[in-house]
Amino acid sequence: MCPKVPPRRRGLRVAVWSLVTVLLTAAGLVGVVLWQHSYDIHEQRVSIRSGGHTLSGVLATPKDGRRQHGLVVYVHGDGPVDATHDDGYKPLWEANAKAGYASLSWDKPGVAGAPGNWLDQSMDDRADEAVAAIAWARARADIDGNRIGLWGASQAGWVLPKIAAKTPVNFAIAVSPAINWLRQGRYNLLAELRADGASAARTEAAIARSDATRRLLERRATYEEYVAAMGGEAHGMTADRWGFVSKNHTADATQDLRALRGVPVLLTLAGHDMNVDTADTERVYREVLGPGGALTIESYPDASHSLVRQSVEQSDLRITLTALFSPRSLFAHGFLEDQRRFLEDPGRGGRVTS
Repeated sequence: MCPKVPPRRRGLRVAVWSLVTVLLTAAGLVGVVLWQHSYDIHEQRVSIRSGGHTLSGVLATPKDGRRQHGLVVYVHGDGPVDATHDDGYKPLWEANAKAGYASLSWDKPGVAGAPGNWLDQSMDDRADEAVAAIAWARARADIDGNRIGLWGASQAGWVLPKIAAKTPVNFAIAVSPAINWLRQGRYNLLAELRADGASAARTEAAIARSDATRRLLERRATYEEYVAAMGGEAHGMTADRWGFVSKNHTADATQDLRALRGVPVLLTLAGHDMNVDTADTERVYREVLGPGGALTIESYPDASHSLVRQSVEQSDLRITLTALFSPRSLFAHGFLEDQRRFLEDPGRGGRVTS
């Protein structure tokens, strides 16, 4: 006859096994996260001189043992973005590596300890940074200077053609680029108002503020004049941001895009883009670049502006869990694969899918 286990000992045993189960589960989850965030690339920190200051960057190279690789130079969109975009670029860098390309990116001025302030920059300043980075890369023995191209998202749509006008590039990947700064701002304003279900009165007031802001920009008003015109309310606009907008609000890529004629260009568009009027962007890209036959257009109906799946982006919980446990699946279906295929043969051109 088996001896009875005292209740206190039985409870201790249950507690111990419960703790062991929790620890094993936690260890398993940590293992999954570490595995999912282990990319088939080698990353190294690099320093690049540009305009009297130093860019702090990351060069991500394939682990394929080759002596030389092509290079994709990354141009950020708006905001305080670091070199890896909080690791969001790494799935793309891995896709580039599969096609035999290294990837180069750097912290914006004032971000992650970098000197300066990115809000002091014009689109030409940003292009000059990239030109310096390309010159630095061409001097490296491990980079094939005949296979250097650009990748840029959103605001970078105004920067990419400026780079191409200053230095030769072999291809460009434009992700959700805008054409005209003011048209883009109005499109975004109305899209957000519709999404919020704004009343007619609220919409009318928002448009009036936008029109007043445009008039202030046209006459080069100071930040203090802007705040006064808004009735003492800044509406989220800081002095630095006002300076940035004042410097760049006339940006329009239409004429600059001619610098990319004959260059293989992949234009990537999202079906749920609240920031950029994709129909306007596609129209202009077709008019300027289409006749040369080097334009490829890929459209993703399920994607948001950032090319993240809309169903994921709409939920803070889903985007957090997906970023932790399956970061590659954050993006719209086919997005990473299409960019890999484009890099394998940039010159194919002239293809449109949706």
